[in-house]
Amino acid sequence: MKILIAEDDRVNRTFLKEFMSAYGECDLAIDGVDALDYCMAAWKNNEPYDLLCLDVMMPKADGLKVLKVIRAIEAQQQIPVENRLRIMVMTALADVSYVDEAFKLGCDAYATKPIDTEKVNEVIQNLGFEPVKNSEL
Repeated sequence: MKILIAEDDRVNRTFLKEFMSAYGECDLAIDGVDALDYCMAAWKNNEPYDLLCLDVMMPKADGLKVLKVIRAIEAQQQIPVENRLRIMVMTALADVSYVDEAFKLGCDAYATKPIDTEKVNEVIQNLGFEPVKNSEL
């Protein structure tokens, strides 16, 4: 599985990369524009990501804008729903309106920060992904 982690906080990025590497190869984006660049390059090379862990509050373009752009590109490219990028929105925000908006825009799942690894494992497995290597998840 190919994973993109879009997180502006270095500590969270490092933690998520270590944690998510049990599921596959991870790339790191430091802001919303960087995340879109990674996604565009992956589509161009016919090596799309399987999962995007997307922070809501990021510089340059927030997670909701990134989510909206990705779903618009997938619609324009007529990518079937079953083949589209799975997006898990991650937020420390207590405001449920962000989560509601993320689901309206097409996210597949969400996780709150600080990250509860057991819950994230459950969410990822509910999306149909399994760890690819032995790890203490």
